[in-house]
Amino acid sequence: MKKEKINSKVLWLTELSVLLAIIIVMGFTPIGYLKFGIVEITLITVPVIIGAVHMGEKAGAILGLAFGLTSFLQAVFGMSAFGIALMTVSPLLCFLVCVPTRMLMGFLTGVIFKVLKKDNTLGYAISGLSGSFMNTVFFMTTLILCYWNTDYIKGIAKLLGTTNVFAFVIAFVGVNGLVEAVCCTILGAVLCKAIRSVKRIR
Repeated sequence: MKKEKINSKVLWLTELSVLLAIIIVMGFTPIGYLKFGIVEITLITVPVIIGAVHMGEKAGAILGLAFGLTSFLQAVFGMSAFGIALMTVSPLLCFLVCVPTRMLMGFLTGVIFKVLKKDNTLGYAISGLSGSFMNTVFFMTTLILCYWNTDYIKGIAKLLGTTNVFAFVIAFVGVNGLVEAVCCTILGAVLCKAIRSVKRIR
């Protein structure tokens, strides 16, 4: 019994390490942020969702933390124009926008899957959609709370033709949020189902 517990822990750590490696690679290559014209889809959410679903909310939080740190480091190293602008205003606020939001998203995705009690395609799809939705909501909410009164965000709002915070969020997220949600839902469901099938075979 003790040996089985040790093996289970080793497997958990191995799977977590693999997903962390995937997040790091995606975070610093174009794979994590696919761009099609004006549409940018954040796919780093997918490995976070997979970990949260198959390994629980603790793994989801750790993977979300890794996702957030890669996003923050992009701003630190000048890899993201938007991140650079946020860093210029306040590194601390930029950290709050990038890191805790993604960590919370990963944790709650695991909680949602556990509450659903649906270890099937529907459960995976709902978890994928929830993860993507929470990533957008938490990020935008924190962005507004931290940066709404700054000249940078006010300038973007002016370019989008609005001074209303809700209209700004809708315009800023736009098609990106919808496409991202669809991609994360489908990819999350397909990959989670595939991984579950492999685990059952073993």
